[in-house]
Amino acid sequence: MSDMNTKVPVPPGMREFTFRAVLLGLVMTGVLGAANAYLGLKAGMTIAATYPAAVIGMAVLRLLRGSLLEENMARTIGSIGESVAAGAIFTLPAFYIAGLWPEFNTTSNYLLSTAIMFLGGVLGIMFVTILRRVMVEDTTLPFPESRAAAEIHMAGQKGGQGARTLFAAMGVGALVQLLGKFSVFATAAAWPISMGKTSIQFLTSKLKHVTDVKVSGATLLSTPEVAPAYLGVGYIIGPRLAALNFAGGVLAWGLFVPLLTYFVGPGLESMVGVKIPEGETDPVSWELLAVCVWKSIVRPIAVGGMLVGAGYTLYKMRKSLVAGVSRAVGDLKKATGSGGAAGDPTDRDLPYKWVFLALAAVVGLMTALYWVFCGSIGGAVLSAVVMAFAGFFFAAVSGFLVGTIGSSNNPISGLTLSTLIIAALLMLVVGVTGNSGIAAVLGVAAVVCVSSAVAGEMLQDLKVGHILKGTPWKMELGDILGVFFAAAIMFWPLVALHQGDINLGGEGFGGKALPAPQAGLMAMLSRGIIEQTMAWPLVIVGILMGLAMIMVQVPSPMLVAVGMYLPFETTSAIFVGGVIRWIGDKIAARRGYNQNQMGRIGNAGVLIAAGLIAGEALTGLFINGLAFFNIKLPAIFETPSIVLGGIVLLIVALIMIFVPYRSAGDPNEAAPPPAAF
Repeated sequence: MSDMNTKVPVPPGMREFTFRAVLLGLVMTGVLGAANAYLGLKAGMTIAATYPAAVIGMAVLRLLRGSLLEENMARTIGSIGESVAAGAIFTLPAFYIAGLWPEFNTTSNYLLSTAIMFLGGVLGIMFVTILRRVMVEDTTLPFPESRAAAEIHMAGQKGGQGARTLFAAMGVGALVQLLGKFSVFATAAAWPISMGKTSIQFLTSKLKHVTDVKVSGATLLSTPEVAPAYLGVGYIIGPRLAALNFAGGVLAWGLFVPLLTYFVGPGLESMVGVKIPEGETDPVSWELLAVCVWKSIVRPIAVGGMLVGAGYTLYKMRKSLVAGVSRAVGDLKKATGSGGAAGDPTDRDLPYKWVFLALAAVVGLMTALYWVFCGSIGGAVLSAVVMAFAGFFFAAVSGFLVGTIGSSNNPISGLTLSTLIIAALLMLVVGVTGNSGIAAVLGVAAVVCVSSAVAGEMLQDLKVGHILKGTPWKMELGDILGVFFAAAIMFWPLVALHQGDINLGGEGFGGKALPAPQAGLMAMLSRGIIEQTMAWPLVIVGILMGLAMIMVQVPSPMLVAVGMYLPFETTSAIFVGGVIRWIGDKIAARRGYNQNQMGRIGNAGVLIAAGLIAGEALTGLFINGLAFFNIKLPAIFETPSIVLGGIVLLIVALIMIFVPYRSAGDPNEAAPPPAAF
């Protein structure tokens, strides 16, 4: 294995910034970005795109006899779309959930969203360009995911097999998604829970304006959803984290919802607006009451838990955060002192005079954009100042954390939340309130979120380029093209998912199919702080719950809170994915594979999981795109079988468990480090 700070010998004149490499990168940035948008809105998580982008780029360019540096360029551009998508899904749906954009799909919203994504992305790129040399050459930063990606490129003979595995898994994920949408099998089944006679009498006696009410069966719990993407997420995050996420689902749907529905369900008409027409005698659905309790009471509690979870994540990283912030100023002085030039042509960045001009232009354009949001020049200038300072420090911190723990563990939502709270309090100080203040706060948070995500991903790719001896300024220019392309198109997958879900009878962002937990958190906090209408009693309950989890040493209170925020069939499916990973690891251990073989098996398993995610996500986007045009897929069976769905789930599980063993290989052959998302 090569040393992570030793550059690979590269013949002079090797092709790098070519049309085909850039084009392939742009295609991957759109595809992988859209797939992550789908996953993040549904499951509240994204996966790092560096690894699949490296495998796909290598496979395609080897067919075209491309060079190592062309592969590096395609991967660099291809992976940046995931970070733009992460910033977009964590914040843009919040404008809709908060009620600022009653209609999401409008020309003005597209222009505003594109401006936020592009300017935030350019901001992150410019900051990282300034800090690039001192950070990638820092021997104290291990850059674990960069090292794994570099090993993939250097182990070129393995690229074909890895690509076949990835594409085959994408086909399986797409096929399962299509069969489910054609109603060949039931994707999930509810478990009805009956109510006793006393409960029915109590409920009907309390509902107003109802002369004769019968309560139907309940749908508090359901089987895991037959969704390859959720299985893939559970497999990648592993059994421990999947179990924590599932614990949140059990806590919400197995305890809070039934108890609260029983005790406060009768008062839901006055509490949360469940209106029963006078004289209505149709059965009152227990499911309706349970869902209302979940949305109106349990989810605010989950928001409090997520708030503590984000704060706790930042607290655990406090030493790294303080080190990152303190280094930011010092690194900036070192970097600017070098002038952005170097004797080695492969160690040059974009000229700093253009970098600082671009930064000034971004700040000026963001001031104008915030003026559009809040209608106040003072509020706009303040928002731009907060955005610039927070953007720089969090870009530096994000890069430092990526160098330490990888982009998969980068707490972007926590950094964004800190910015949002600061911006909201400052808006109150200067008197920018109401929808204008909320829009300005979300605008600041959105730009900083995109900037931090792009900065972390870009620095990770620049480290790979440093190892492979790629040219920094070409990679930086490639990322600018990638950000521009991703910003121009990423709004449309969001529209397809949101409007398609509405056309299929759903609620769009914030609903059951697209919970968008991070965006819901941003929306609730921004509106609650600016309007001072936060449901603080419920949020405080969630905060206390999160503190209790910390006190009993729960590893990730954030994951538990997200599990409470998601539908039960989602968290249970993610848990099944974690169980599949656990079973596979146990079988591999019993077969006596050594460390090299376990590394190859682990990489193959992660590739399969990533393929399942991408296959379902792209197919789901296509189906929602059809629904956007009111084209609905026909149902093959009027009453699809959940038993058949269980069989499909079992087949996918067996593929995820046993297919990776084919990659075990020679026990004496060195394996690349395990891929990390």
